[in-house]
Amino acid sequence: MLYDNYAMLTKRELLIRIVKLLKEGNLVDGVKYIPVEMRPRDDKNISCCVHKDRYIIRHKIISILGFDIKNDEDIDLMSLSDYAQRSLDNKNTKEDILSVVHESCNACMKSQYFITNMCRGCEGRPCMMNCPKSAISFKGGKACISQDDCVSCGLCAQVCPYHAIVYTPVPCEEACPVKAISKQPDGTEHIDKSKCIYCGKCMQACPYGAIMERSKIIDVHKALTDPNKKITAIVAPAINGQFDATPGQILAAIKKIGFDDVVEVALGAEDTSRNEAAELVERLESGQPFMTTSCCPAYVGWVDKHAPALKPFVSHTYSPMVYAAKRVKAKDPNMEVVFIGPCLAKRNEADFVPEVDYVMSFEELGAFMIAYDVDVNSCGEQELDAEVTKFSRGYAMAGGVRNAIVNAVGDGYKTMNIEGLDKKNAALLKAMVNRPAAQFIEVMACEGGCVNGPCSLAPLTLAKRQMKKAMER
Repeated sequence: MLYDNYAMLTKRELLIRIVKLLKEGNLVDGVKYIPVEMRPRDDKNISCCVHKDRYIIRHKIISILGFDIKNDEDIDLMSLSDYAQRSLDNKNTKEDILSVVHESCNACMKSQYFITNMCRGCEGRPCMMNCPKSAISFKGGKACISQDDCVSCGLCAQVCPYHAIVYTPVPCEEACPVKAISKQPDGTEHIDKSKCIYCGKCMQACPYGAIMERSKIIDVHKALTDPNKKITAIVAPAINGQFDATPGQILAAIKKIGFDDVVEVALGAEDTSRNEAAELVERLESGQPFMTTSCCPAYVGWVDKHAPALKPFVSHTYSPMVYAAKRVKAKDPNMEVVFIGPCLAKRNEADFVPEVDYVMSFEELGAFMIAYDVDVNSCGEQELDAEVTKFSRGYAMAGGVRNAIVNAVGDGYKTMNIEGLDKKNAALLKAMVNRPAAQFIEVMACEGGCVNGPCSLAPLTLAKRQMKKAMER
């Protein structure tokens, strides 16, 4: 779930500052001043001292410039200006979509149960009696837990009559649905690419903003300002939940940044609905018991890496992003295509889609709008494509894909939607192989659907309200 916090605001301020420097043509000279300007000496420190605060800002800038953050000395040998120049020279290619800013990631202790001062040292001592590893003892009339012996079963917390025992998790590890992130010996987190599905939950959960995603804002800006290039933005339906404006105003605002054209990804959703509906009917008629959607790349990644038994039941239909990009390239093969959306996993999907050149997040779009002084509500209306229906724009919300397929094939099939890849839903999906609960199953990795993606601007409740208003308009 997306909640406002200062770490998030720091990231967004960095994006805005960097885009402003790009617009002014002053990135190389100006980037070195950002840490000092954002963390002046006369302000209260966030960490132990102003020098560490600035060092953390420096590392986050390097990540936004498109470089991997590594815990070695090389990162300190180059200035921010050198990194900026290398980024402008296209020397910032890296494999990892996510990286960890190690200087930020050192405050979380290993997940453990901890006894607070609420302990009354009661005679019953159920915590000690029920501990299967004898990890609890009493000293001075208070309980204490041996972390060497504790296996984090949680029985002590369950039986304590005073609720004096609390669980202190590592937020990113607790949020990850596939256990892809874990502590290294130096206390920092490591993301296992062989397990990661790029759902972005760790990035949202980290209270230090230590997990950063690969950014392509430098490449997008270069394409926007290159007179020899043409560039089209294809925008995810969830954009209508980010601003209190009409869909036409939002598209016009994006075009005002400098794009040659702006196309709704909902246009590609029309193709997805049509092809997925036909695929569903064909599969069921051939005897297959059920089929799941394929438009959520985090879910598809989860199946590939963690639930291969489900793979035969996942639709082969392309996602709306792919179909929208194919439409653009069909009209002009030389057009560069930028997908704009709330989804981290789209960065991974786009790496395997030749029609998509870049991926921008809603957060990065917001930075461009502020840097370019674009006010959505003062923009005129861009005409919407008449081919796009409310069902395709509804892909942004949980249940939207299911509604579109039901609209295409009728309500003669049993359908359901699953939102959020938590333990409960993961177990439910795996059980479908032997006991399918429906014939068509929509799966979204994010609770609430794409409007609650990890790179969104608006929290879910606000996004839902604005989506509803946009749909009514």
